[in-house]
Amino acid sequence: MNLLSKALITLLLISLTSVSYATPEQDKETFQSFYTERFPDISKAEFGDGVYALDQDARDQWEAMNDFPPYEDDLEEGETLFNTPFTNGKSYASCFENDGENIRQHYPKFDSKRNMVVTLELAINECRTNNDEEPLPYKKGDIAKISAYMASTSEGSEINIATPTSKGELAAYEAGKQYFYSKRGQLNFSCANCHIQNVGRKARSETLSPALGHPTHFPVYRMKWESFGTLQRRFDSCNKQVRAEPLPGQSEAYRNLEYFMTYMSNGLPVNGPASRK
Repeated sequence: MNLLSKALITLLLISLTSVSYATPEQDKETFQSFYTERFPDISKAEFGDGVYALDQDARDQWEAMNDFPPYEDDLEEGETLFNTPFTNGKSYASCFENDGENIRQHYPKFDSKRNMVVTLELAINECRTNNDEEPLPYKKGDIAKISAYMASTSEGSEINIATPTSKGELAAYEAGKQYFYSKRGQLNFSCANCHIQNVGRKARSETLSPALGHPTHFPVYRMKWESFGTLQRRFDSCNKQVRAEPLPGQSEAYRNLEYFMTYMSNGLPVNGPASRK
């Protein structure tokens, strides 16, 4: 590792693991610069391909598999669910700007009236309850299929999370950042330990993916799951791997973490839904 990479890591850890005077915009620039310096032959947009941007053999297998995506049936079902009217005759389209199409890149967003982060999946369920429908279980199942369909209509649009500036926005952002860098579980690991400090290295037989671009391709169809799962379902998997207790879907900590991670990937194109091992 050259001196610039070491300097970037040092700067990253100083600016993001402790209370600092860095703005979210400065954090993002440092975060993204680390990866583009660490992997100079990979374009910023390619980080949305996760581990397949780093491992050519894995990428070749992944691209061959995507000739016939394993999620096509679930994606079609998500479109059907999205377009099926509620009992009152309204639909999901009535709850969202632009009828719910090409909006994935703006989520999560901060609701200043309620002083909280709203993810796309939370907005989907609030749409249901506002129309006298029962909420769907979070993390997988129908809500992931609907979210995947909505994400597919944003393919190619760049993630564009508004820069946190208000007191509430900054508090949520800082909480998400803190969770990302905090160690937990019996293994005493943080998100950053795997996806920054050891990015590109092997953990058993798997290559550790870059955190930059993680939110771009969710919901993801994982071969292990044989179904779509949301980003928060993946948070659960990571917590289990470090032997930490997973959190409830749409808990404040998970929503803030998703807010922070997605803001770190601002400017990358939406390329989901996607398939992963």
